[in-house]
Amino acid sequence: MFAKDGYPTMILVTIVTGIIFYLTYTYLDHWFSYVIYLVFGVIWGIVIYFFRDPDRDTPSGDNLIISPADGKVVLIKEIEEDVYLKAKATQVSIFLSPLDVHVNRNPISGKLEYLKYHPGKYLMAWDENASIENERADFGVLHQSGTKLFFKQITGFLARRIVYHIKEGDDLIAGERFGMMKFGSRMDIIVPANVDIQVKVGDRTWAGQSILGQIN
Repeated sequence: MFAKDGYPTMILVTIVTGIIFYLTYTYLDHWFSYVIYLVFGVIWGIVIYFFRDPDRDTPSGDNLIISPADGKVVLIKEIEEDVYLKAKATQVSIFLSPLDVHVNRNPISGKLEYLKYHPGKYLMAWDENASIENERADFGVLHQSGTKLFFKQITGFLARRIVYHIKEGDDLIAGERFGMMKFGSRMDIIVPANVDIQVKVGDRTWAGQSILGQIN
């Protein structure tokens, strides 16, 4: 299964690769043609692989916070969140390499109360300043318990496009797809003090499947 947001890119790369293969086969009778086949074949394979979108089984439990992204936990720290939670909170940052699945899923069920897109820089996604300086989209969700959750899609040096298909007022369901970030990026999940964090720096996460924490 592939991400629907990747179809235009996959189709374009497939057409370009097909044309290059045809021209090379027709007009280049030389050993170097095999190098061209190899290089563009690998590029095509990488692009197709990047846009994969496997099904995931989301754990049941209304109070669970599910990872919105595949990747590696690179940062867990205490912060003062003054945009949506407006309180002391814990930030969990997940770095997505170009080889990770980049389809994003809702981390929790609830009402999407806040959404804002910010243009910005393209610092390396693991840079701590990327959370506030890079291009990003911010989401604030109100859980049925009254707990608020804040999370961010953040571009990286390679990721230059954020895609999301949710809007303020939507009712989100944990584990459902809501968008993607293209070619290497970062996801920040910011939770209040009543959430018990269940991951540590260095852990691997899978979107829609891994448990990041639990609301107490």
